[in-house]
Amino acid sequence: FIDDNEPALFALTARDAVAGELVNSVYDMATPARLFDLRRITIEADTTGGALRHAAQLEQKIGEFLSRDDGWYDDLLIAEMIDLAGETGDITRNPIALPKMEFEQGNFWTAHFGGTYLFQTVAHPALITAGDRAPFDDAPMAHVFDLSQRNQIAKFLDLNKLVEPVIGARGIDAAAILRQKMEFILVDALCAHDITPGADSAALRRLAARHSALLPPEFHALNSLVTWAEAGGDWPRIASDHPAYFYTLRAADHPDADLVNMLLAELAPKDIRQLFICHKSLFYRLYASWPEAKKDYAVRFLKQDYQLDKEATRQALFAHQTPPPPPKRPTTGPWGPVRR
Repeated sequence: FIDDNEPALFALTARDAVAGELVNSVYDMATPARLFDLRRITIEADTTGGALRHAAQLEQKIGEFLSRDDGWYDDLLIAEMIDLAGETGDITRNPIALPKMEFEQGNFWTAHFGGTYLFQTVAHPALITAGDRAPFDDAPMAHVFDLSQRNQIAKFLDLNKLVEPVIGARGIDAAAILRQKMEFILVDALCAHDITPGADSAALRRLAARHSALLPPEFHALNSLVTWAEAGGDWPRIASDHPAYFYTLRAADHPDADLVNMLLAELAPKDIRQLFICHKSLFYRLYASWPEAKKDYAVRFLKQDYQLDKEATRQALFAHQTPPPPPKRPTTGPWGPVRR
């Protein structure tokens, strides 16, 4: 909505704030089958001062004025037009309207039924639930997975080309991203054993060496990837049933990248940065149950790392760099024009 209406929103917010709500035609969610009716979303929006409403009224009155033979003699109509024009400006030269207000949304997440990811407009559709699969037995979808079915979810993401490995993704520092994920996993392991994490990365590295027996498989798997990225050697194979698998992925370049990164955040919840950015409701729910030491670490990290420059952090983690065009074939050689 914001992207498609950016010029109009830019003009409207120069003088006022724009507020509104998402509206759909589904009024009850008694059964999961109703989720499949959530396809068209209409947005109702206006400025707090009612600029769009006033513009619509003025446009109606202008039409009435132009269509009536006695329009010039209707002082009341002219006065109303002048009053409205004082609110909206000259809408004949500078139209005030939001042209795109209805949107089709085939793939989405909803908090209903324990949290549901619905992918309908991909080559191989599926529904993924964070709750119990039983309520979806009668859902009109051939493939329904819960979060414990990691192999099936991995295959679904791969078949639809929805993800890519962090290692090898263009335009990002893959080793730095994986190393930061290792730090999050380390903090989680330390806090689970009532060990206060250090104040910086150096202190955390010392704690990792001192408490190496506490480090989970995810830490070691990501460490092998970082080692491969920086020093080469044998490629570390991390299968989809490995606890670290979804930490090694990010959304590929497609329209549902935000939705896929949200799903990956839920499948790899120890990455508190991605969890906070991509799935805030789950972040706050999990945050409530964390030890105080992990809460303190999370707040400190997000304040110092993410909040200082949100856009730069998002670009560093999730941006997709357009590959360069293929080199042009030479048209001339050392002995003249090249034959095709």
